[in-house]
Amino acid sequence: MAVPAVLMMVPFELLFLLSGLAVNCIQGILFVMLRPFTRNLYRRINRHLAELLWLQLLWLVHWWAGIKVELYGDSEIFNTMGKEHALIVSNHRDIDWLVGWVIAQHAGCLGSSLGVMKKSSMFFPVIGWSMWFAEYLFLESNWAKDESTLKVGLKQLEDFPVPLWLVLFVEGARFTPVKLLAAQEYAAANGLHGFVASVSIMRSFVPAIYDTTIIIPRNQSSPTLMSILKGQSSVVHVHMKRRAMSELPQTDEEIAQWCKDLFVAKDALLDKHIAEGSFGGEVRSLGRSVKSLVNTSTADQV
Repeated sequence: MAVPAVLMMVPFELLFLLSGLAVNCIQGILFVMLRPFTRNLYRRINRHLAELLWLQLLWLVHWWAGIKVELYGDSEIFNTMGKEHALIVSNHRDIDWLVGWVIAQHAGCLGSSLGVMKKSSMFFPVIGWSMWFAEYLFLESNWAKDESTLKVGLKQLEDFPVPLWLVLFVEGARFTPVKLLAAQEYAAANGLHGFVASVSIMRSFVPAIYDTTIIIPRNQSSPTLMSILKGQSSVVHVHMKRRAMSELPQTDEEIAQWCKDLFVAKDALLDKHIAEGSFGGEVRSLGRSVKSLVNTSTADQV
């Protein structure tokens, strides 16, 4: 039954490709004709253009596969998300980027959510091109080359005109004793450098880090892009904690240690969830996005 389910997605895939190429063309025209004269107006318009594409992918998550995202947090995170710039620091899961978009859409900043991506992804038609126009940062996993790219890209975000989320995955940063040896070589060479550089530059205009932890409950299948295309449902639990940027230390070494300590705490939180089936505290089910349904249905009629 899986193959027919995927085949049923062919109309959607064609819709996404054609509408995506149209959006890319508009983005390209605005990039050439508008951005050199008023970068912030370009950003405001491009935010909505990018959202048109990402909402179609959220339709897959919400309405086709029926993926449910349950968000754990406290009053501070629920009251501030979407109202301020934030650096999102998360652990890795197969569809962490889609889960992040679900939360960003709920907070009202889907179109202004950016990420640090592998450079090869910028060449993907539609998605990669739209990310490039939206000012995602593309790195080569080589710190000698990436340092200047990251720092220049981050500085350019300083005057971003609407609430901005920048998602950063600290690769290899699992620091419990069992995981340390396997993780530390890559993390020391890339992930920690990127985190330290990001904090050093962004602390002057980004007030908070959103400490984000994602896990799939043990009684649920782990969603992948292929399982979503097949229409297979699942549940994702996400814990978010706001950490004021002003509370972070000043030196590079201390910032790196703060990041390590953060991921030790993340591992403990994941262990708690594995044992209890919950992060504990207040939880909100984000529900299906009506906006993604309307957006995709409208695009289908055009």
